[in-house]
Amino acid sequence: MADNLKTLGYDIGQQPAAGTVVRQRAPVDQQMSADAGPSTAAETDQETAEPGSGPPPSARGDDAGQETGAGNPAEDQTRAGQSLTPARQITVKEGDGVLTEGLMSAIKRWQKSVDIEPTGVLESSDVVVTRSAVRVSEVSAQTGDAAANDLLSVSATTKSVRIPVETLDLGTIKVGQKVTVMLPDGTETAGEVATIGTTIKADQEGESGAGVTRINVTVSVDEAEAVKGIDAAPVQVRFEGEAKKGVLAVPVGALLALREGGYAVRLAEGRSAEGRSAGGRLVPVDTGMFARGLVEISGEDIAEGMKVEATA
Repeated sequence: MADNLKTLGYDIGQQPAAGTVVRQRAPVDQQMSADAGPSTAAETDQETAEPGSGPPPSARGDDAGQETGAGNPAEDQTRAGQSLTPARQITVKEGDGVLTEGLMSAIKRWQKSVDIEPTGVLESSDVVVTRSAVRVSEVSAQTGDAAANDLLSVSATTKSVRIPVETLDLGTIKVGQKVTVMLPDGTETAGEVATIGTTIKADQEGESGAGVTRINVTVSVDEAEAVKGIDAAPVQVRFEGEAKKGVLAVPVGALLALREGGYAVRLAEGRSAEGRSAGGRLVPVDTGMFARGLVEISGEDIAEGMKVEATA
């Protein structure tokens, strides 16, 4: 949160450097006063931490007599000035956010700007934590929309390509697979499959009366300079499939399913008097890759140059 506020232009004061020892309070629901019921310390000085930074570092530095001000952790005291909250010392790690007076003041100013009660404290439900920096790609919520609807969509800060792929083709696509991206100006740049979505969407019914289901595949571009001047544009993506050289292949229509399982091909060994095929012997084969109407085959009795029967 501290870094986000700084990005928005808010002065958050000075944050304790990594390695600084501060005091951490116990969670509010674990604080009990010496009498009975919850401690009142949370009423005047509730504390939070940077989302994703672990337990909140606290309110006081090494020196108990240190003045509280911008850049110093806020005092953990009741209105009477007596500290009732148990605390333990922890060391600030790189990237941790400490709830200082300066940060609380910045949070209040931000809350006021977005019409939120300026408490200086953010609950965990007030923010969304992402693994890294993101870019808001679309704001979908409008005033008056139901609260359960999506608010916005985000994407990575790096350039990427999103392709809706038919679910039937997903078996040939894998994360890390190399692709070629064809840009609007006719140039090509290399990339690879970064993620494969998990949400399946159906197109409207076509002429056949059946809709086509698709899923989004995200492709990252290897050379950022190649798409430097492009924010959004239609592109084409060519997926590089498996390739094999020096194999035997026959038309898919030449395969015959055997009753006992597996496949065979029928050799074209002769013709009848009427010119029709006399029907050669069946030779069992093992199948490999399928591509462009051909299938890779292998077997003990199969050799290059043999003629096989195939459907028209």
